[in-house]
Amino acid sequence: PLLQINKYAFSGGRDTIEDHRKHGGNCEVDTSFQFLKYFLEDDAKLEEIRQKYTSGEMLTGELKQQAIAVIQTIVKELQERRKSITDDTVRQFTAPRKLAFDY
Repeated sequence: PLLQINKYAFSGGRDTIEDHRKHGGNCEVDTSFQFLKYFLEDDAKLEEIRQKYTSGEMLTGELKQQAIAVIQTIVKELQERRKSITDDTVRQFTAPRKLAFDY
């Protein structure tokens, strides 16, 4: 399913590699970059990717691969955590309890 990013994610890249290398990509409309904005925890890495993509150094396919790698890691972590959930965990989480408010 994540590999569908390669095929279907809207990109901010140019029509040709030559145009992209010359003018760079548009991170504001690029779906893969938007994924990275939310899921990549390393702000310095995100800025590096943004600079490379907008300068034309990084192509759309490379940006999509970065997004896929980050999302696959997150999905794998979520799947592992989900395995540890038991009926008791759900009962504890959903049990009604008084909330403490400090006014």
